[in-house]
Amino acid sequence: MSLSPEPQPAALAASDAADRTRLGVCLTWDGADFVVVAPRAAAVDLCLIDTDDAGDVIAERRVGLHGPRLGVWSAHVPGVRAGQRYGYRVHGPWDPSEGMLFNPRKLLLDPYARAIDGAPQLGPELYAHAVEEDLSPTFVPFVPSELDSAGHVALGVVTGEQFAVVPGPKVPDGRTVVYETHVKGFTRTMPGVPPELRGTYAGLAHPASIEHLRSLGVTTVELLPIHAAFSEAFLLQRGRTNYWGYSTLSYFAPEPSYATATAQAAGPQAVLDELRGMVSLLHEAGLEVIMDVVYNHTCESGADGPTLSLRGLDNREYYLHAPHQPAQYIDVTGTGNTVDFRSTRAVQLVLDSLRYWAGDVGVDGFRFDLAVTLGRDASEFHPRHPLLIGMSTDPILRGVKLIAEPWDIGPGGWRTGQFPLPFHDWNDRYRGTVRSFWLRDASEISKGRLGSDLRDLATRLSGSADIFSYGELPGGRGPLGSVNFVTAHDGFTLRDLVSYDYKHNLANGEDNRDGTDDNRSWNHGFEGPLPEGMGGGPIEMLRRRSSRNVLATLFVSAGTPMLLGGDEMGRTQDGNNNSYCQDSPISWYDWKLAPWQCDLLATARFLVGLREAHPVLRPEVFATGAAPEGDTMPDLSWFRADGVPMGPEAWHGPWTRVIQMLRNGGPVADRDLLVVINGWLDQVDVTLPDGHGTDWHLMWDSTWAVPRPHTSAFALAHRVRRGAARTRVIRPSQDRPWRSADCRHDRPGDTTTLDALSMRIYLSGEVLEARKS
Repeated sequence: MSLSPEPQPAALAASDAADRTRLGVCLTWDGADFVVVAPRAAAVDLCLIDTDDAGDVIAERRVGLHGPRLGVWSAHVPGVRAGQRYGYRVHGPWDPSEGMLFNPRKLLLDPYARAIDGAPQLGPELYAHAVEEDLSPTFVPFVPSELDSAGHVALGVVTGEQFAVVPGPKVPDGRTVVYETHVKGFTRTMPGVPPELRGTYAGLAHPASIEHLRSLGVTTVELLPIHAAFSEAFLLQRGRTNYWGYSTLSYFAPEPSYATATAQAAGPQAVLDELRGMVSLLHEAGLEVIMDVVYNHTCESGADGPTLSLRGLDNREYYLHAPHQPAQYIDVTGTGNTVDFRSTRAVQLVLDSLRYWAGDVGVDGFRFDLAVTLGRDASEFHPRHPLLIGMSTDPILRGVKLIAEPWDIGPGGWRTGQFPLPFHDWNDRYRGTVRSFWLRDASEISKGRLGSDLRDLATRLSGSADIFSYGELPGGRGPLGSVNFVTAHDGFTLRDLVSYDYKHNLANGEDNRDGTDDNRSWNHGFEGPLPEGMGGGPIEMLRRRSSRNVLATLFVSAGTPMLLGGDEMGRTQDGNNNSYCQDSPISWYDWKLAPWQCDLLATARFLVGLREAHPVLRPEVFATGAAPEGDTMPDLSWFRADGVPMGPEAWHGPWTRVIQMLRNGGPVADRDLLVVINGWLDQVDVTLPDGHGTDWHLMWDSTWAVPRPHTSAFALAHRVRRGAARTRVIRPSQDRPWRSADCRHDRPGDTTTLDALSMRIYLSGEVLEARKS
């Protein structure tokens, strides 16, 4: 490596940008306007880069920007067209004690670049301060690095005209079923996808991928981060990467490595086109696209991390520092840095990014990683923070889905249920409760100990009113404000949840110290896969039943369900509950399905379809426990095993493990729903309660390896007219009973036997008097 002389500020551009309020690059008839924010800089140079076929820098032309005016630097540069590579060099004081880390030897990525070329290459060149071979600081306090970063960093690329993206289907909140997945992992080994498309944007939009998603019945695909990212230094030094992508390099540019090799070879514009094409094809199939976005921090890590973009433009403007100690970061994200959302420019950057992705790229919503950070005024969280209110009221953003991960690691960091309309919150209380009831409690009972009582389970089944019934409007956000999930990318998969008592993360290279220990899982008597010939039939049978119990609980609960991709077919990560650095078969979906996995997939399809066909399974308002006007039956009732309404002694006793939930379908012009749950390790006799004087038709039992056919039931849900944007739902006639040879009919007062650790779903059928006649 060679030392470089410090660049001197370039001669100013002949003319300024026509519109200095539009940040980034804007093409004009004769060139382009460049606008960037760097309020504490002494000078800013635009660097126009020419590269060879290998991506190496062969020429750099510098143009001085006019400014600063209100913190903004800008210029008009004739002759610039789409495809031009560029970056910035920023001049200013070097005073680490004051948080001033300007070093014009570092070529910086424009935060507003719509596309990027290349990727940062980890080495001492990336650091604004001098570092040792292991990248630790050479001196403390820092001294400026004399190495030039050109040729080691990602470059911004000027983009041109875009084709129109097909509009999204606008799935109503009540019908939304979210499917969380990873662009690469989903199709990396999918046999129906051509090899050259596997693991790419194009692969996700391939007919084989779309067929799986549509046949499953989900409506909304939530993608782990697809913003361009750069992995943490400690991972790269160990030969690993941040596979999940939670280490954002650019809030505007897509991650190039998820594009096909053909698109990458054609250039950054082709990468962006492939992504936009993916969104269009998913929309044509009636599927929404939600992006998981990481605005709470960047890939520049702690104060001793690399300088790639925001830190070099203005460290103090964009990052949260300790009061009166500008050299010290405050970290509420666990990543080393936190974006400071007291800064108007930081708020603008996020809002501009969201508008771009929703407006120009056409995505249908966002899931915000560590969203509490976005609402912090330094240490305090405010539900009416300007950024959150901006998202909620912006003319473009108010029409898309907004989902908060409602916590971070800062003070008062747990805020589930406290985000403003129209946000939906990930409900971690739901996750913990369902896991506890079906798995941890059952494990405790198997050891002769007691589990928990039923109050929390009933609260989650009915929509978590204790969390979501509050807010700026009477009644809060309603049950749909809760994103119900039992598994997500972070933690065990469903299959591992029923197969492991402990995490097995040795493959991550961190001595199994990473990942949570609060799994609330149950291996059912044996840790991990059952060896051949062990004779573990009963264990495997119970594992599969427990998986079905969890899935069914998710889809009968009031709220917005989120399914972790692969859980529908029993995907395992070999007990790894923190696969963030596993770009390997541990994380990739294995599409070679055993018969039991095909059965589980059929179960998931049935449950999703049943929810779609019956609005009684997806209430949009909280139940009151009272009968609707003109009705005799409460909107929601709870019964003991003997058919008697639940009393206080039953709710508070850990020895009560059987419950019946009766939901009135009248208010939504549907049949009544009865869910019967047995949480004991023994069979129990259950007396079915009375509803509207009808019999009960058994739709599903978790002891069934596969759903049993119901002739009316699967005239169901997901027939899509060719070329139509919306899904057309076919429902059975209300005056025709749900009959088939396999459909069991029971009457109120009948006693039926439920197997251990099982549940049933009933729908009301014929009026009893009509049957007698």
